[in-house]
Amino acid sequence: MGFKQELAEPWGLLLGATAGGVAWAANLPVLVAGGVGLAVWATKAGFAALERRRSLPEGARRLPVDARAPEGRWLLRARRAAATFADLAGGMPAGPLAERVATMRPEVDDTVQALERLAGQAGAAGQALGRIDARFLDAEADRLGAARGGASGEIAAELDRSLASVRAQQQVYGRLANARGGVLARLESGTLGLESLVARVVELSAMAAAGPTGDTGAVEALTDELEGIRQGLAETEEVSRQALNAWHRAKE
Repeated sequence: MGFKQELAEPWGLLLGATAGGVAWAANLPVLVAGGVGLAVWATKAGFAALERRRSLPEGARRLPVDARAPEGRWLLRARRAAATFADLAGGMPAGPLAERVATMRPEVDDTVQALERLAGQAGAAGQALGRIDARFLDAEADRLGAARGGASGEIAAELDRSLASVRAQQQVYGRLANARGGVLARLESGTLGLESLVARVVELSAMAAAGPTGDTGAVEALTDELEGIRQGLAETEEVSRQALNAWHRAKE
């Protein structure tokens, strides 16, 4: 939940109104009392948003995204789709349909935020893969395996430990590669799903412009579809986070 969404949180509004009321009861001018209420409201929202970001797991925090990479290009499309959705939602004629579409905006924003986190994870996985020489590890595994075949005693035990270390690094590389591939695939499907949703809203907007309509069934279906996208993103994000955490542990 970002700062804007924290501003809309009822508890923050109540605190601000209470603070303003107390200031007014203390015989402060109305404008000053209103300023006190606004300051308390904004301060509460700011601290809540900051605390929420700090409480996120390391892998869930927003990581930098290279706009030139595949994940950057998918993220750009997702952001454009969200901006188009916001324009459509704000421009629909007043009525039940417009109200229902408007309630989807926070969910669309949350979806884009999830895509941003995934794009950052994809970039982090790509950077991690670039630091692991898979060909060298394969060659080392072959060399150690061949040496182990003719060894015995303490030498064989040392070779076993070396081979286990190399294989552990290979497994980390494989998990990272699978995680990045899965994240990129989910970024693609999530972005395309978001674009499809926007296209449907364009159609609904055209219907609303043609005349009043109270049919919100199509919007309900879109809401369910959007929730499915969000759940899929959350699942992929967790798998990717675990792979990145394993890589960090392997470096220690």
